[in-house]
Amino acid sequence: MILDELNVALDLGLVTPEAVRELITQKGEKQHLVITGRGAQDWLIEQADLVTEMREIKHPYQKGILAQKGVDW
Repeated sequence: MILDELNVALDLGLVTPEAVRELITQKGEKQHLVITGRGAQDWLIEQADLVTEMREIKHPYQKGILAQKGVDW
């Protein structure tokens, strides 16, 4: 299950930490749960098996290319 930008939703208060904790505890052992978005909270990082921080090196926007269908959304 992919919960895209859930970290942002948590940060904005759109989702409660309790709801996310409950979801984590209820997932099956053979299920994968992928949570994306910037600013993961410390408690979520502690519970995760894998945490990746991505940083921009080069982006088409730097050349004036706006978001592209099929790439950015």
